[in-house]
Amino acid sequence: MAEVVFHTGIAEPLGFACRMLRKACRQGARVLVTAPGPTLAALDRALWTFDERDFVPHLRVSAANAASDQAARTPIWLVDGPAPPESPTILVNLGAPVPEDAARFSRVIEIVADTPDEAGAARERWRTWKAHGLLPTHHSAANS
Repeated sequence: MAEVVFHTGIAEPLGFACRMLRKACRQGARVLVTAPGPTLAALDRALWTFDERDFVPHLRVSAANAASDQAARTPIWLVDGPAPPESPTILVNLGAPVPEDAARFSRVIEIVADTPDEAGAARERWRTWKAHGLLPTHHSAANS
């Protein structure tokens, strides 16, 4: 059964995601990141620039290049839309809807900004994860 963790009240979601993805990469994890298109584009740029001494290998992946050698060698996949079947089973979500194939993920990390709109959307995703038979856990930045 998948572990679903919500990190809420995050003041800088892209910076938080960059640090989390850097850590995952250092630990040898492969991660699928989903988000609305503009957020994913901003994350792509941020991963290139957030730390001048460090590089987090990542790739924009679609159904067309998911089976490529480059995708197989890249630990962080940025996907706008449905996840290709070959994608990693750890999911970091920055506001995209819960995937149709939610059960395929071994771990899910929801990163939620500190705005009322993001909180409302996250509550809906929480309910959706529960409808899939999963019990999300919550970590609030306000309590950190």
